[in-house]
Amino acid sequence: MRCQEEEKVSLPLQTMCGAIFDAILVHMMNTVSQPNVWQSLKKTIVENLNKQKVPHTLDILEKVYGTSDIITLQEVSASLINQAKSRALAEKFWIVAPSDLDAVRDQNSVIFLSKTTFPSGPGGEITNLVEASFEQGVNVPVAKGDILAVTATDRDDIPFVIASFHGDTDGLATKPVLSAIMKAMATNPALAKHKLIFGLDANTYENTKAGKQQDVMDWGKHYVSFGLTSCWGDVPNPKNYTTFNSRTYLQPQLNKACKKSDKRTNGDVNPKDFILFRQGDFKVSRTWKDNTGEQKYIEDMAFPTLKFPSDHGILATIIEPIVPLEKSLNAMPVG
Repeated sequence: MRCQEEEKVSLPLQTMCGAIFDAILVHMMNTVSQPNVWQSLKKTIVENLNKQKVPHTLDILEKVYGTSDIITLQEVSASLINQAKSRALAEKFWIVAPSDLDAVRDQNSVIFLSKTTFPSGPGGEITNLVEASFEQGVNVPVAKGDILAVTATDRDDIPFVIASFHGDTDGLATKPVLSAIMKAMATNPALAKHKLIFGLDANTYENTKAGKQQDVMDWGKHYVSFGLTSCWGDVPNPKNYTTFNSRTYLQPQLNKACKKSDKRTNGDVNPKDFILFRQGDFKVSRTWKDNTGEQKYIEDMAFPTLKFPSDHGILATIIEPIVPLEKSLNAMPVG
């Protein structure tokens, strides 16, 4: 009974607190600027980073990366999935979403497979097999929709396991998830000969809080221990950043806010994104980053921007088979 009463009281209280916070922000802006200046700026930001975020994202995928063989996406909304299926992208790609889609948190890992390269589409989802391979008694901080793993056979009858994963904020699930994928493939005879392509937002860090965040160099040692390498090689460069974002004081998480002059020091500037595969299967022909939507990466530029909607750069790689059984693959994850 008390809980129902508290809930009844809390809703109007939350509404009032939200209104007070909004009033403080409006007062701040009116103090440092003029309404006719900051309100038009706000409309531009909202239009590009909120209302047009999904269309901008799909435009980049369609126009710039539409020839990719594999695209892995993380933190994808149901809206993006639905809009992608109604665009030209659906003519080029099998758009694969988790069977257990998270429509509440609305952050899902998704895979696009080229219909030319994989004419039969995805063979089947093995996400449950991966999750069942976590070490017993260990709490792995993954949420619904974070992992998507599927099988697929390319046009040359080469079988693949293709996975997309979004790591938790501190990256503590990244190593256990990779371990689970490798265990699932090793213990299932039907998957033993599959080639692995794993695109992920590993949420790894250059400088970590001891025991609380995943160090990028330690992560490199972990994937190498399985005989894997990455689009960055066996040893990642801790200064090869794929994120650069920081928060102003005009948002509710003030503990994460910083001054403009401190955005480089206090922002999230880290090497977080990877594409993994077995050392004996492929070699890298070319890898690049992109935070412009134009296959270019501008170092020391904060993003998202009005033209680039993601807070992770695009990571793309072209890999070639070491034993020339099939053509090169163009694989890409997007945060």
